[in-house]
Amino acid sequence: MTIVKKFIWITAITVLGLVLRLIFIDKPDGLWNDEYVSWMIASTPFSKGFIDAAKSQCHMPLYYLYLKFFMTIFGQSDLILRLTSVFAGTISIVAMYFTGREKDEKTGLLCAGFCVISSFLIYYSQEVRLYSLLFLFSAMSLLYTFRCIKNPCKKNFILYIICNLLIIFTHTIGFVYVFFNLIFLSINLYKQFKKAVIILWSSIFICWAAASPIVLRIFTTQSFSQWWGHFSLSKIAFLMTDYFSPVLTNLTNAPDNFFYAPKLILFFMLTPAIIATCLIAKSLVKNKFNILLLCSAAGFIFVLIVASLCGKLIFITKYSIEIYPVLIYLVCSGLTSTNSKIITNGILIIYFLISTGYIIFHPYSAPKMRRAEGHKLMADILIRMEPKKDDIILLEYYPSARFTKYFNFSNYKVVEIHKGNFPYYLNKNGSYEQAFKNGKKLYRAMFADNRNTYFEDILKKEIFDNLNPGQSLIMVVLNSVAFHDPENLKKITENTTVYDKEPLLFMIFSYIKNKTFYEAMKTLAIVKFEQKGNWTVIKFTKLNN
Repeated sequence: MTIVKKFIWITAITVLGLVLRLIFIDKPDGLWNDEYVSWMIASTPFSKGFIDAAKSQCHMPLYYLYLKFFMTIFGQSDLILRLTSVFAGTISIVAMYFTGREKDEKTGLLCAGFCVISSFLIYYSQEVRLYSLLFLFSAMSLLYTFRCIKNPCKKNFILYIICNLLIIFTHTIGFVYVFFNLIFLSINLYKQFKKAVIILWSSIFICWAAASPIVLRIFTTQSFSQWWGHFSLSKIAFLMTDYFSPVLTNLTNAPDNFFYAPKLILFFMLTPAIIATCLIAKSLVKNKFNILLLCSAAGFIFVLIVASLCGKLIFITKYSIEIYPVLIYLVCSGLTSTNSKIITNGILIIYFLISTGYIIFHPYSAPKMRRAEGHKLMADILIRMEPKKDDIILLEYYPSARFTKYFNFSNYKVVEIHKGNFPYYLNKNGSYEQAFKNGKKLYRAMFADNRNTYFEDILKKEIFDNLNPGQSLIMVVLNSVAFHDPENLKKITENTTVYDKEPLLFMIFSYIKNKTFYEAMKTLAIVKFEQKGNWTVIKFTKLNN
């Protein structure tokens, strides 16, 4: 293949990838929680707490600096924020081309082409989060891993170190990937380049140690943010379908049952995932290099599983995105090692048609997926509630700071019962630490009896006693965390196995929703109600004394 043809091919592939990442890029629902946090931190001035804001979250600060850089130049609109991920996602296509080309040209083009139609990468190329950038760094890390092995020169070693440091300073658990990647590189180079391997380990360790204070802060911060799911074997299967099929299931919290949607499972999910799995297996036949490469990825997954079983994180596909370039490379390597052109072309056609057909025609494909928890969606509903000055707005689960990009609360009294302060509303001597460590035991009786006189008194004091005739209470509920009714909560508490398994936050905010609604109905009348996406907003008005 001539240089001109190579350029034409990779340019065409990259342009197609850009187009697929730009369609439906302007999400009308606005930023949802994680995206909003990205914007909040990146928009915080260095002189007004940027570092503290970054340390308060569960990820390293490099992505927020990346976002701040673009915001400073281009502005802070939702569209601009999403385009920062489009940029990283498009560059990743080129990075994967060069990574695959370390084997041969065909593998390079296949790696790039796979990235183009990957629903998982398309989705995160439209998300204001770190994962598109993290995939780019991971692809570059894999590229220079290969180059260090093929051509162990000083330049490649330096770029390898830089790429891995970028991963470490972007993703809190990125060091786990770097550790196993270093083992893989060491096995391939140690006999010939013992000194270079020692320098690599030492350099990355020293830089990581320099960041240890912020890492320690992140790991020791007590937060309920990860208390909304549990590990199940189905999530390992969803990892494969998320990566290799156009159906995305484990973006936030997947169902325990893998066969939750039989029509999707049998064709759109299983077929491409099985094809990819078989191609990975094909790439391992009589290939020690690829076997070791897969083992490094498996080691990373093993650590995530153990951490999930210990309750340290939720096993979500995006948390393992560092190994995605490895899996893509192995799939494409397996395909190029297939001798039959008929089989190769048949696999390509089937895979391409399933992936692109779903992306183009299915209403829930990656670029078309709505952000059901988008905060602009809630703000728009709130505006339609026509609140008046001195009305009370009750926010459950998120504080008002999570909506100020879209709504001005200054004219209203706001009561916030969110995931950072709910213990103080539910117990006279309640504390966040106590709820974090012993919440299941502490609140079980409350869930079972649907009674809490302390909470009822606070609602009366902060809300109902402050409403005059004609004034309104506007109650904002996030349905995705408050979906249990009182009867269902009681049933859950009666079964210890089910109770231990159910995330505490779901029960907490279901109870808060149920109780506030019940207390409101004693003295107020519902005058407006709207439900959209994952939000429910109810307007109660006091009609008489």
